[in-house]
Amino acid sequence: MESHTIKVKGAREHNLQNVTLEIPRGKLVCFTGVSGSGKSSFAFDTLFAEGQRRYLESLSSYARQFLGQLAKPDVDQITGLSPAIAIQQKSSGWNPRSTVGTITQIQDYLRVLFARVGRQHCTKCNRPISAQTREHIIARIMELPADTKVLILAPVVRGQKGEYRDLFEDMIRQGFARARVDGRVVSLSDVSPLARNIRHNIEIVIDRLTMSPTVRSRLAEAVEQALKLGDGTLIVQPLSSENDAKSDSPRAAGFSPRGRAKSTSAQSRDLLLSSHYACPTCDVSFERPSPQLFSFNSPTGMCLTCDGMGTSFDFDADLLVPDPRKSFLKLAIEPMRTRIGKWRRHIYRGVAAHVGFDLKTVWHKLPAKAKRALLYGLGATHVTYEWRWSGGVWRHGGTFPGVIAELREKHRKAKSNFVRAYYEKYMRKGECPDCKGGRLNAQATAVRVGGETINNVCAKSIVDCAAFFEKLVLDPTETIIAVDVLKELRGRLKFLCDVGLEYLTLERTAPTLSGGESQRIRLASQIGAGLVGVLYILDEPSVGLHARDNKRLLDSLCRLRDLGNTVIVVEHDEQTMRAADEIVDFGPGPGVRGGKIVAHGDLEQIKKTSRSITGQYLRGEKEIAVPKERRPVSRRKKDG
Repeated sequence: MESHTIKVKGAREHNLQNVTLEIPRGKLVCFTGVSGSGKSSFAFDTLFAEGQRRYLESLSSYARQFLGQLAKPDVDQITGLSPAIAIQQKSSGWNPRSTVGTITQIQDYLRVLFARVGRQHCTKCNRPISAQTREHIIARIMELPADTKVLILAPVVRGQKGEYRDLFEDMIRQGFARARVDGRVVSLSDVSPLARNIRHNIEIVIDRLTMSPTVRSRLAEAVEQALKLGDGTLIVQPLSSENDAKSDSPRAAGFSPRGRAKSTSAQSRDLLLSSHYACPTCDVSFERPSPQLFSFNSPTGMCLTCDGMGTSFDFDADLLVPDPRKSFLKLAIEPMRTRIGKWRRHIYRGVAAHVGFDLKTVWHKLPAKAKRALLYGLGATHVTYEWRWSGGVWRHGGTFPGVIAELREKHRKAKSNFVRAYYEKYMRKGECPDCKGGRLNAQATAVRVGGETINNVCAKSIVDCAAFFEKLVLDPTETIIAVDVLKELRGRLKFLCDVGLEYLTLERTAPTLSGGESQRIRLASQIGAGLVGVLYILDEPSVGLHARDNKRLLDSLCRLRDLGNTVIVVEHDEQTMRAADEIVDFGPGPGVRGGKIVAHGDLEQIKKTSRSITGQYLRGEKEIAVPKERRPVSRRKKDG
């Protein structure tokens, strides 16, 4: 028969003095008392520690060898103990990739929602895009110049880890002979083993063609087969030489001895065509959206400039020029350090002549376009340089990447920590210029649901996000697809509002959350999990909460209890004590003067216990006086 109480006999952990206690199951129990009286030692170091130890012992011996062993708490006996979950006052970690959305798993449901019912827009013209027909794809390939040699490829693996031996064997059985693996064309029968922990791109070679008016029927067959094998997507690779198509050795195939794939320029010439998504105006094709496309932790969806971080650590123009009274030739850009030699000077003079300014002009008097050209370069603009020597003038041309690009290269190649630290004095962390802090690439941010992108949804406060999904209107087909996802999203957002976190945004990073916010996020996740028969132990969940939100927090704890769980709260808050089914008062003092149970029972029993300090405050015999004078609030002046 199932026990209705948790019985603890002879608890002596830390300063506990042989404590014996019966706790009713399925109730909200408040552990209170002066600081250091032993309530946390009983709740976390005895009950929770024993619950964790018993859980590990219930696992197989194979699993236990990876988890290690936990020490048994100093207690004689505990019976009736349920599986225990502790929700303590601690931050959610220091991983900058973790956000409120990822911690609560709301981000996962958003990714599924946008992948399944999102409407793709063109990243260039912002128009909704439609699916390409087979004839449109063929016509696009036929536009390539005559006599152009091309490979028709079917993508079967995109940025996924694994060895893919079975895939290669299956492709050989289907009659395919070659594949492009991580950018290099290899023979399927001789392909090297792939590193299982490295992400790979694998495209099967369907056909090799030379473009001409007579190749259309053969091209149509290749396109049909590539679309079928590539799930509606194919790649056309123009070949600049025979070496682009022939490469059988493992090293030539793009594999180093350690199995890491090498980069190749052939992929930059690829023409991606899809029967699903394409913009006829801009003549741009897109791959079909997948949940990975909306993950800033996946190479498929992350912004490649900032690697999905949303911020970039780069040179700052203000820090580079500490003394604007110097000219560029007098090293106004301080980290250039050494005197500008003749060769570099003729390059800078060519830039000055092209833009129209004098290098001898002091920095603060230079026009903005001159500063921008020197720092950030002139892009793809062709510049003519003149090198004067005794035999005349030698003119040559090229592009100018800018001083900041040169400094980035020096910082990247620096082997000494001292040199790297020197350059980092002139760098500053800021918003990524490409994704504007959104972390995702252009295709992901061009998908919309209800007129909003996933970045816009994550930037809303949780209460506004909940209102958005409550009012979201989808067509009948989309409603059927998204019904379960929307149910989860609305429920999890409601739980976050119930614990007083409606002011947070889903894009808020984990390291910026306080311990109380992290605890309430985990509490909301547990409420959403709907577990039954669990022992929950919370550490002062009301800390940092506004008084108006405390009632909502208590309602959440009562909801956990009503599901059939036992909730133990270590708390000093009076409102929590009045809402609890039972109160356990530890004391009578801190440290060695504590470790005993002074009072145990409901609120009225605690009030009647004369030696309970908590009871004295609840009866009104003692009170915390309101200060006659309060510290003035310091107001910071707003800039500007």
